[in-house]
Formats: sequence, C-alpha cells, structure tokens
Amino acid sequence: QVQLVESGGGLVQAGGSLRLSCAASGRILSIGPMGWFRQAPGKERELVAETNWSGGRTDYADSVKGRFTISRDNAKNTVFLQMNSLKPEDTAVYICNLYTIHDDTNSWGEGTRVTVSS
Repeated sequence: QVQLVESGGGLVQAGGSLRLSCAASGRILSIGPMGWFRQAPGKERELVAETNWSGGRTDYADSVKGRFTISRDNAKNTVFLQMNSLKPEDTAVYICNLYTIHDDTNSWGEGTRVTVSS
C-alpha cells in the first residue's frame, strides 16, 4: 500500500555530512510519525530519530544528539535526516519508517547504506 524509498547514502569521511531522504508514495490517507532506524553489521536495529506528523516534535538517540536533525515535508511525503559530524560508528544501513493512521500500519523502506571512513 505504501512504498518508501530512501536515498542519499554513500561513503563519507569522518567529520563530513550526508543528507538522507525518504520519499513515501502510494495510498497515504493519514500520515503519521516518521522515523529513521539504522542497523550496523552484527548489531541490532536501533532507532536513530523520529518525528511526529507535523515535524514539530522530534526525538533522537543519545548517540546522535547534536549531530543529526530529522525533518519532514508533508507536501512531498518526505522525511529527511541531516547527518553532520559523522563518525565511523555511524556506519550502517539507514531505514525509513512511516506510520499511517488510517490503516494502523508501519511501512519500511529497503534502506540506504552509509559508510563513514576514518
């Protein structure tokens, strides 16, 4: 019903920046919270950042506070993750999530890979 496509990942040097995008398409009648998760090799998937439907409320993992910023553009059904001061430990596949209220459904993207070199 809903498709999420992430983009913006890649290889970056430590201290650099990347901006991830996640565009949602399909049947979106009542958009809800969106978030970014990440999963590093051999590690459990973790929540990186999330925002409510309006973008007015955000939450971040302690490990990324002050470095990452989540935002959204509901006119484009898109959520962003601005990542600054990247560290090697940020290396992971970053996965977008959307909760749609009308059908009480969580949708997930395939992920975009971020590699931070030292």
